Amino acid sequence: MTDQVLIQFRADRALKQDVSDIYEELGMDLPTAFRMFMKKTKQVRGLPFDAVLPETSSKREDFREAFSELRKEAADLPEMTLEEINAEISKARSKRKRG
Repeated sequence: MTDQVLIQFRADRALKQDVSDIYEELGMDLPTAFRMFMKKTKQVRGLPFDAVLPETSSKREDFREAFSELRKEAADLPEMTLEEINAEISKARSKRKRG
């Protein structure tokens, strides 16, 4: 058996509970999740997730505007029949199978 060490650190109580609840739903405890985090860190030789800052902060109004623009674009598209939709799906699947 390998030598074991105790790792301790402080965390916000509510955050710890929220995270523990998530891992419990996944069928594991917090120490197991942290061991998985450490093994994945070793495997990828860095953080096991992207750690980047967002390019810009978005406001709720930005999302509303984008959604509104998408709705306008969708309104201009012609309606498709079920047969046309199925034909497009078949064409895409055939194309994917070919390469």
